[in-house]
Amino acid sequence: MSATNIVWHSPIVTKESRSTLKKQHPFIVWFTGYSGSGKSTIANAVEQRLSELNLHTYLLDGDNVRNGLNKDLGFNDADRKENIRRIGEMAKLFVDAGLIVITAFISPFKHERQTVRELVKKGEFFEVYMNTPLTTCEERDSKGLYKKARAGEIKNFTGIDSTYEPPVNPEVTLDTSSMTVEECVNRVIEHLNNAGILPQ
Repeated sequence: MSATNIVWHSPIVTKESRSTLKKQHPFIVWFTGYSGSGKSTIANAVEQRLSELNLHTYLLDGDNVRNGLNKDLGFNDADRKENIRRIGEMAKLFVDAGLIVITAFISPFKHERQTVRELVKKGEFFEVYMNTPLTTCEERDSKGLYKKARAGEIKNFTGIDSTYEPPVNPEVTLDTSSMTVEECVNRVIEHLNNAGILPQ
């Protein structure tokens, strides 16, 4: 049941003033793709590069968030949607705080990713599609999850018995089966620079 009798409280310190204090534009870089596609690796490397530019960032990673805020959620479709809804709302708050938010989540459904995009202003959401082939992701299987999914030990595993809906028009597309970490990071930073979102 949704809460009632709620009135929005407008703070005196605004998003604009927080951003000015940090000398940066806040935005979200949203990495999406199969498990093993390189989301966390590239997201971490992008955050490091932005940090080297003296920018204030925060990285939200799928496994880490499920250890705390979302540890009550499973992996059926309804829980996956709620997982992304919560992450989206948290990312929105971080943007309001003037931060650059990098997220690494499978986030398999187009609707939920679009919903997060619409939580922030136009030009504050950059979708990065990790278009690494499923065969490559499964060959890597660094966590042994694909093997368990194939054996039926894990249910609702994306790419095996749960659907992944690829982005239609992502801002950036990467493939770690053919690109190095540095090449991927450079592609993301280049797009952000071209978008005029990074300090010059």
